[in-house]
Amino acid sequence: MPLKNLSGTAEISDVGIKKHFVSAELWQPLFELVWNGLDARAHQVSVHIEDTELGGTDVVTVLDNGDGINIDNISDNFGRFNDSNKKGDAGLHGSHGRGRLSFHIVAERATWWTKVSDKDAVIQISAKNIKHFEGEIIGSASQHHALARYKTGTYVELTNFHKNLPKVSTLQEKFSVEFGWYLALHKERRISLNGEEVKVPKHDLTEKQANAGGVEFDIKVIRWDDRPTSEKSYIYLLDSKGTIRHKQLSSFNLKSNFYVSVYVQSPWADNFRESGKDLLSPDSVSADSEPWRELENPLREIVDAIHEDFLRLYVEEEIQKYEETGVFPVYPGMPAPYVAWRETNARNLVRAVYMSDPTLMGSLNKKQKKVMVRLLDRLSVSNENDALFEIIKEVLELDDKNLKTLAQQLQHTRLEHIISTIELLRRRQLAVDQLRLLMNDHYREVLETPDLQQIIENNTWLFGNQYETIGAEEDTFSSVARNLRAQLKNANKIDEDDVEEEADIPGVQRQTDLFLYRQLPALDSRNQQYFRCIIIEIKRPGIALNKKHLRQLEDYADIIKKHPAFASEHMHFELVLVGRKISNADTEIQSRLDNQIHRGELGLVAEDKRMKRYVLNWYTLLDGIELTYGHLLKTLELQRNTLAGAQKDELVAELQKTA
Repeated sequence: MPLKNLSGTAEISDVGIKKHFVSAELWQPLFELVWNGLDARAHQVSVHIEDTELGGTDVVTVLDNGDGINIDNISDNFGRFNDSNKKGDAGLHGSHGRGRLSFHIVAERATWWTKVSDKDAVIQISAKNIKHFEGEIIGSASQHHALARYKTGTYVELTNFHKNLPKVSTLQEKFSVEFGWYLALHKERRISLNGEEVKVPKHDLTEKQANAGGVEFDIKVIRWDDRPTSEKSYIYLLDSKGTIRHKQLSSFNLKSNFYVSVYVQSPWADNFRESGKDLLSPDSVSADSEPWRELENPLREIVDAIHEDFLRLYVEEEIQKYEETGVFPVYPGMPAPYVAWRETNARNLVRAVYMSDPTLMGSLNKKQKKVMVRLLDRLSVSNENDALFEIIKEVLELDDKNLKTLAQQLQHTRLEHIISTIELLRRRQLAVDQLRLLMNDHYREVLETPDLQQIIENNTWLFGNQYETIGAEEDTFSSVARNLRAQLKNANKIDEDDVEEEADIPGVQRQTDLFLYRQLPALDSRNQQYFRCIIIEIKRPGIALNKKHLRQLEDYADIIKKHPAFASEHMHFELVLVGRKISNADTEIQSRLDNQIHRGELGLVAEDKRMKRYVLNWYTLLDGIELTYGHLLKTLELQRNTLAGAQKDELVAELQKTA
C-alpha cells in the first residue's frame, strides 16, 4: 500500500508564481525540465513530443538518468520558490527553484516519476492550483516503465496542452543555442529531441595557457555565432576533474555580435571554496586568491585578440555586402590609378570605423550607409581630414587603443592621398612636357591620326577639369555630329595663311584633324537634368588658328542649331576648337577672347542660350597646367614630408617601446 506523504504547498500564491512567467517563450518549460535533469548530474536527457492527429501538441515527456528528486526533503524541491536548495552550487543552473512550475505556460498538468536510491515516487501539479503539489511514495512495480533500465532518474510528463509548441525543427535550433555552451563544456553529456541529438551550434574554439601568481591555467574560449538565449556570459573555473567550482559574470560579451564562453581549468581549483580559508580548510583558495585575481589581465588579452580576429572577418563580410549592394561610391571622370586609390581608401576607412565601433554603421539602412561612406570618403581626401577624426572621436566612445588606431589610419590615408596625388600630377606634368616637345619640334612632321588620337583621348584633362574623361563614342550622337561637320565648306582645305611658313603646307596636308564627341547627362543650377554635348575639334599640329577657323566654328554651331536631332531644349552644347597656336597675323580670335574675359572661362569666344564656343591653343593650356601643377606639387611634397616624418617618429617610438 503506497504511503501518501509527499503532498504540500509552495510558499507563494498562484498569481505570484504565474507573474514570473508572463514574458516566457513557449519552449521555456522544456528548457527548465532539461536543466533540472542536467543539474541532477544526468548524462542523458531525452525529450519527446507527441502531436495530435490535427497537428497540435498532445504530450511532452522528459527523461533523464540523473540522481532523481530528493523525496526525503520534498519541501526543498517543490515547496520553495525563488529559494532553491541548489543555491550556492556553481555548477547548477536551476538555483532559483521555480523552473519546474513553468509548465503551466503550455499545459494543464505535469507529472514527475522519480527513482532515487531505493525509493520510487510520483508527484503531480495542476496549473489550476499551481502552488499545491500532490505526491506519494510508490512501489517499484508501480514505477513508470521508462525508468525501468535506470538505477536513478526522473521522468516528467506534460499533458492537456492549451498552447501548441513550435515544430520540432524549430525547437532543435532553440535547444542548440540554449544548451550548446553546456554540451561544449561537458562533452560526455547528451540531450536528444525526438531521438535526434541536440548539436553544439557553430563556434570557434581557442585554447591557450596562462601563468598567474605562479599557477598554470588551461584556458578554453568558445566564440559562438549566436548568443545563448538564457545563459549569461560567465567565466567558469574547473578543477582537475572538470567540475565547475566557481563562475563569475564576464564583461567579454559587451561587444556587438561577439559572444564567448570562457573556461579556466587547473588542479589549483581542487581546493577552491567560495568562502575562502578557515580553520578547517587552511589550504583552500577562493576568488580573492592572488592567482585568480592576476588571471584577469591574461584572460582579457586572449579574448581581445580573439575579438580582433573575429572583427576582421566580420568587417570583410560587411565590406563584401557593401560591394554587392552598391554602397561604395564610384568615381566617374577620374584617372584609373586615382580611382583605384580612392576605392582602396574608402574601403580602408570603413574597416577603420568598423574596427573602432561596429555598432556605428551596423544599424544603418542601405541609404544611410551610402551617405555615411560618401561623407567619410570626401572628408578623408579634403583639408578637413583632421576634422573627420575629431568628429569620430567625439561621437564614438573609443578606448585609447582604438582611438590611436583610428588616428593612425586617417593620418595614413591622408599621406597616401598626398602621395597618390603627387604621382598623378607628376605623370600629367610629364605628359605636358612631352606634348610641348611635339608642338615645338615635331609639328611639321606627319602625326598619324591613331597615334595623336590616342594621346588626346588619354589626356583630355588638358582642356580643363570639366573634360577629365571624354572620348569618341560610337552612337547616333557621334554619327550626326560627324555628318554635320562634313557640311562645312573647305573645312579641310589648307591655305598659306594657315601655316607659319609656306613650305609647311605639304606636310600639314598629310595630317588630319581630330574629333572627340561625348553626350553626358548633367545637372544645371536648378538641379534639372540635361544632356551636355561636347564636341572638340583639334586642328592639325602644323596649323595656326585664324579667323577662317573661327568662322568654321560659328558655321558648325549654326548647322547644329538647325538640325532637328539637336533641337531639344534638354541638349546643351560646348564646341571646342583647339590648335597649336593662334596665328600672329590674326586679330579676330584675340578680340573675341578679350570680350569674354570677364566670364572667367578659359578660351570662351561666344555663348548663347544652349551653346558655348571655345578656342584654345596648346601653349596657353600647357603653361596654365605647369603653373597650377607646379604650385600644387610643391605644397603636396611639403605636406608629404611632414606627415612621413611624423609617422617615422611614431614607428621608431613604437619599435623602441616593443623592444
